[in-house]
Amino acid sequence: MTTTTKHLTRLTPSDLAAELTTNTKTGLTAKEAAARLQQNGRNQLTAAKKPSLLRQIGHHLSDITSLILLFAVGLSAYLALTTDSDWTKTIVIGAIVILNVVIALYQEHSAEKALAALKAMTIQTVTVVREGKTQTIQAAELVPGDLILLKAGDAVLADARIIQSQELEADEAILTGESLGVTKTSEALATAPDDLGDAANYIFSGTAITSGKATAIVTATGMDTELGKIAALLNQTKKQTTPLAKRLNTLGKRLSFVAILGGIITILLATLLHQEGFTDSLMLGVSLAIAAVPETLPVIVTLSLAHGVQKMAKRHAIIRQVTAVETIGNVNVIASDKTGTLTQNRMTVTHFWPYGKEIHKVANTKLSANDTRFFKYLGLATNAHLTADDEPDIGDATELAIVRLLDHYDLSRTEAEQTYPRVAEAPFSSDKKTMATLHRTPDGHYLAIIKGAIDRINFAPENWEQTATAIHDQMTAQALRVLAAGYQQFETDPGENWETQLTAVQPLGLIGIIDPPRPEVPAAIRAAKQAGITTVMITGDHLGTAKAIAKDIGILESGQQAITGHDLSQMSDEDLAANIADIRVFARTTPSDKIRIVKAWQKQDAVVAMTGDGVNDAPALKAADVGIAMGITGTDVAKNAADMVLTDDNFATIIDAVAQGRTVYQNILKAVEFLISVNFAQIFTMLLAVLVGWGAVMTPEQLLIVNVLADGIPGFFLSRELAEPGMMHLKPIPKAASIFSNGLGKRVAVRTTTYVGLILGIYFVGRFVVSPDVPGIGMTMLFLTLAIGSMLDIFPIKTRGRLNWSAMTVNPILTGSLLLTMTVIVALATIAPLQQIFQLAPLTAGQWSIVLGAIWLPMLVVETYKRRQHRHELAPWRQATLSDSAE
Repeated sequence: MTTTTKHLTRLTPSDLAAELTTNTKTGLTAKEAAARLQQNGRNQLTAAKKPSLLRQIGHHLSDITSLILLFAVGLSAYLALTTDSDWTKTIVIGAIVILNVVIALYQEHSAEKALAALKAMTIQTVTVVREGKTQTIQAAELVPGDLILLKAGDAVLADARIIQSQELEADEAILTGESLGVTKTSEALATAPDDLGDAANYIFSGTAITSGKATAIVTATGMDTELGKIAALLNQTKKQTTPLAKRLNTLGKRLSFVAILGGIITILLATLLHQEGFTDSLMLGVSLAIAAVPETLPVIVTLSLAHGVQKMAKRHAIIRQVTAVETIGNVNVIASDKTGTLTQNRMTVTHFWPYGKEIHKVANTKLSANDTRFFKYLGLATNAHLTADDEPDIGDATELAIVRLLDHYDLSRTEAEQTYPRVAEAPFSSDKKTMATLHRTPDGHYLAIIKGAIDRINFAPENWEQTATAIHDQMTAQALRVLAAGYQQFETDPGENWETQLTAVQPLGLIGIIDPPRPEVPAAIRAAKQAGITTVMITGDHLGTAKAIAKDIGILESGQQAITGHDLSQMSDEDLAANIADIRVFARTTPSDKIRIVKAWQKQDAVVAMTGDGVNDAPALKAADVGIAMGITGTDVAKNAADMVLTDDNFATIIDAVAQGRTVYQNILKAVEFLISVNFAQIFTMLLAVLVGWGAVMTPEQLLIVNVLADGIPGFFLSRELAEPGMMHLKPIPKAASIFSNGLGKRVAVRTTTYVGLILGIYFVGRFVVSPDVPGIGMTMLFLTLAIGSMLDIFPIKTRGRLNWSAMTVNPILTGSLLLTMTVIVALATIAPLQQIFQLAPLTAGQWSIVLGAIWLPMLVVETYKRRQHRHELAPWRQATLSDSAE
């Protein structure tokens, strides 16, 4: 809340009107309203300017790997125009560049629509008083100082200070997260409120009037409202680059550095040492560019993410931003909203105290006759009722909790009313805080039933106050909302003033109501903790309620802190970041508080998932690494600001999504290991071959076949690998960790070295030993060994455990793609027209036998090294696998 808003809450209506230069009876004049509209602008939200399509394309073409591919396209096109070279390289590489840009644009296609949803909420009409006349105007024409009239069911379309009210309640859940309606007043506040939830004489844009009526003076419109501040936060908040994107960018830079350095060295060696011509040197440059870039990696990453999207959708998690699939797997902090995510978003009676007895928990046990009467009488004093499964129940949250209690014990309010028909009702009001009903009994007498605040009912027993207060305190200590209930009998009709005669009420007892935790949440939080994930609660609810729920479900433990938004406002960003790891509950928070919490965790290098459902959550959802909106209770604003939407509003679904995200991420790492090793091997092979004077040992077309066909197509199906055992027993990968961490770099080095030595050796044997008269033999043997050998060792790469038959058959579509691709590779080397296109030579049976023997060597080396590494660097994985097996 702004200082101005806090100041206005303390003014009387007349002082408020003077402050805003308006009139509490006649409102503004038309001339004043027009002037203020010109000065303040229309009552609507403004969006941040989006980059143009050309700028987006330019952004995606500006990374170093794309620039290298563009360089290769330019060189190959130049050679096609100036020499007898064909256009194959230009077309293939150009198509890859275009495909990569299209994929990137697709990932951004579901761009930010949150502000559009915010605007849609405010395109309505409002009733105002201008020049003493009541009239209806467009909400966009509202200005500060306008006198507005509101009644139950109206949407609030600007921030306003209440000057007159009658039984007024507002639903502020989308701004504060508080699940119950908020009672409002027109009285000036004695002290300025700390947050929106405490501004009892204010109403805010985007909320709704649930009961009563009011007259209010508009104090802020458009971007100056609390809703507008959220829109501004959305404009200012930028999505974080995902850890995977950062790692792949770093990888691209490293490959590019090697390629550029290698290209310079190659051209110098070719022209100075071996006197190659300029065209041949350029051809080598194109070859190195092709060798350096894993052309299919972006497609494989997208396929892996898309497969994860499909899997998550089946588990009630709809992914709006594809990259969130990978990011959710590396989350190490989940900042969760309370209502509807951790709790059921359904007020429920969980405890009851029959007068003179002990506190009971609501269970499946049989009720005593006294308890049955207690609940039947409670049901008689309610107006709520349950509907069919596909229809929303009707009534306020507290009364619905009571009728659900009756339903739990197979009691019927309708049947009770048939026995005790209602004669009169004294409805609930915020002043008296009770509700009473009058009924005719079967014997012709009258029965009054009253329920409400414990201190507002005139109970007859002398010991009631002392006994009930102790029970009340026990219940409130568990964050229960407590209602008292009692009855009074009349021999004859008490008449119209019957409510005033309720002076000797006989107590029935107390009930405790709360929005209870979802039953599956405690186990999900334990699973998150086991996976190295910290769960924190951020809610607009009261601190006591938040702490009780957090303790119950395992979020808040001994030695950990729970603070309010007011406490948070007293902390600097530095202090918050330093203490954030000890705080597990944040209550009574504002939208800006939530962003501060997210950013404080991010300063600790945490990958943060944030859940929410209201407008107030949208900026934090956008600021988080993964924003998660509720699909059932969530507003359009929250959903459009989020990366992921839960169709069941269930915290446990987030843990399932983490497991799937980790699987996707590991499959992407397997693809990186599978592709990058071959890219490095191609670069170093070309460099060493030029250095020793052999020239280009592979043509650009052959390099493309290996990268796009032999490795690319099988790599596509790595996305369908199942989860590794023990995945959810490991700690999340740190945000700052290299893509080559956890032993991946060493495995890539071993595999690269194996290929460089193997294929250069094969080339030497083919060119200088078995067939020195046919230069193409060595190139063909090298090509086949690299293409087929790299496909075979996908099997030890795709599992962290020991290679066995099940590992080779668990993903049949991958095995099928390998067989198909191998068939194509063999066809290229055996069918004469294809041999000519790709500059391959026919091999003899002896030469084929050398190739068929050599292709198994990389697979054996990788599996042998992996088993040795498994005992050291991958020991945590092995231990986690054993833990899974034990369970």
